[in-house]
Amino acid sequence: MQNRNLFVITGGPGSGKTTVLLELEKYGFQSAPEIARQIIQEQVRVGGKALPWEDRELYTRMMLERSIQSFRQHAEIKQPMFSDRGIPDTLGYARLIGLSDEQFIKEACHQYRYAPRVFLAPAWKDIYQTDSERKQDFAEAERTYCQIVEVYEECGYELVELPKLSPQARAAFIRDQLKF
Repeated sequence: MQNRNLFVITGGPGSGKTTVLLELEKYGFQSAPEIARQIIQEQVRVGGKALPWEDRELYTRMMLERSIQSFRQHAEIKQPMFSDRGIPDTLGYARLIGLSDEQFIKEACHQYRYAPRVFLAPAWKDIYQTDSERKQDFAEAERTYCQIVEVYEECGYELVELPKLSPQARAAFIRDQLKF
C-alpha cells in the first residue's frame, strides 16, 4: 500500500520537525502528528509502562501499531499531506535500543509506503532542547538521526536534508522541492 501524497518529515529529536509542520499548516497543508510523543504523553498520564525509559519493547510495539493506524487513516488522501515521522522511524528506534526481533517492523516498512521523497531535519545543537518527553542528550539525538538516515535509505526512499534555517525558510524549501 502506497500513498504518494503522504510526505514524511523526520530526523533526530529536537531538530525542528514539528515546528516546520506548523509552518506548512499555515499554507493549508494537513499533517499527521508524531506518534511517539503522543504515546509518551498518554502513558505518563495513565501511569503506563510503554515508555522509552521503562518498557522499550512495549513502547516500540505501540509506536509501530499507532504508526500503521495513522498511515491507514491517511491512505486515501488526495492532497499533499505531511507526517511527523513515519513507520521506518520505528525500525530506527528498534535498532538504537537493540531490539532482537525487528523483522515485523521491516515488513511493515515495506508494506506501507509513503511518498518517495522524505525530508530529514538534521541534528542541530543550536535549537536542541530536552523536555518532559524528550530526555535524550544531544549525542543520542545525533545517533538517532544517523540511524534514521540509514533506515530510510535501506527502505529505498529519496532523502532530502532540510537546511539549518528558520522554520519559515525550511517550509519554503519543502514547498520548492515539491513544487507546491
